[in-house]
Amino acid sequence: MDNYAVIFDMDGVIAHTNPYHTEAFKQFFDKYRVPYTEQEFEDHMYGKHNSYIMNYFFKRVIEGDEFIRLEQEKEGLFREIYKTQVKPIDGFLTFLAALKAEGFRTGVATSAPRANLDLIMDGLGFEFQMESILASEDVTAHKPDPEIYLKSASNLGVSPANCVIFEDSFSGVSAAINAGANVVGVLTSHTKEQLPPCRYYISDYHDISIDHIKQLLTPRHA
Repeated sequence: MDNYAVIFDMDGVIAHTNPYHTEAFKQFFDKYRVPYTEQEFEDHMYGKHNSYIMNYFFKRVIEGDEFIRLEQEKEGLFREIYKTQVKPIDGFLTFLAALKAEGFRTGVATSAPRANLDLIMDGLGFEFQMESILASEDVTAHKPDPEIYLKSASNLGVSPANCVIFEDSFSGVSAAINAGANVVGVLTSHTKEQLPPCRYYISDYHDISIDHIKQLLTPRHA
């Protein structure tokens, strides 16, 4: 399967980090007396880049040095909360090993900062299995813009149509669709109805096999 690739988002796809991001944002917003609701977190946090999140919740434009300072503070808080909790979504590491045994190229593409990705890669030990590793610092346009997935496909030497992308958020699924890839929706943060239409859906990696991946890739190249 040398000419095919499987690409994973991170938050909610490799690790179930969203509850810890929620807790970090709650502490962060409480400190700055920024109001929020659980519904707003679902609609305006999951899968979104920090620049969007900060602008939405603070209700003003946050950029430049102020954005860098606030992002570093919030993400540092997240890493402090999460560092002793790092674990994969059920079946992920076994599924990744099976992909590599079949010769698939694999990558990770996240809207999160590289420091968060490093924390999770170090904790789970899968960095050596990824031929492409991209975080928020590696792109200029963020999901739902397809840049990160187009760049990932390019890094992996395959066309987006020959990629299966695992995503859990509305903006992430939209980015993968906009890139022209085949999308598997991971239902850790949202229901099927809350996501754009995906080719397949899973609750965890026990719900999918290498045969499923091959089937997703076959119709467009039959």
